[in-house]
Amino acid sequence: MANYHAISAVGEALRLYLQSTYPTELESEFPCTFSVVATGELSTLDSSTDANTTVTLLLYRVSVNEQLRNTFQPGRTPDGFQPALPIDLHWMVSVWASSGQAEHTVFAWVLRQMADQMVLDTSALGSEAQWDEGDVLQVLPAELSIEDQMRVWDALQPGYRLSHCYVVRAVRLDGNATPLPRVVATRIPLDGGAS
Repeated sequence: MANYHAISAVGEALRLYLQSTYPTELESEFPCTFSVVATGELSTLDSSTDANTTVTLLLYRVSVNEQLRNTFQPGRTPDGFQPALPIDLHWMVSVWASSGQAEHTVFAWVLRQMADQMVLDTSALGSEAQWDEGDVLQVLPAELSIEDQMRVWDALQPGYRLSHCYVVRAVRLDGNATPLPRVVATRIPLDGGAS
């Protein structure tokens, strides 16, 4: 389970993985930057791709994990704790380049690298989110229909870019760790005597 920094920690782990494994032979031919972006930042990328190729990771959807949905019951457990909320993070990885050769070459490399990174464990996720020692997240390719992909891009400021989607599951957001005070019951005898 992790705290509220979990979502940003996942994005940063994916970014660092791609950045640290980008080969020097590709870097000399196609200098590339890797960044986690918010939707509002995408409009600035259209004009900044002349010098460098950029690979962006955009969190476009967050959903409750379908397999663990039944384990989550809103509210508090009988002992006063809130259960962890299991969520899936849907990421769109896009390549921004000024030439087709750069776009296609870097995109092929990203696809290959993401296929090799099927799990994120606590060694890759950093400590800010306070992950549990055994937390392991799956990184899986996600098929997004052309219609759904176009809906995402239509909602964004720039035009379509070559992209592929991934889902990271199951991030468990920790509930409130402070238990509620226990209810103390008092017995009052009906006959007026002591019990």
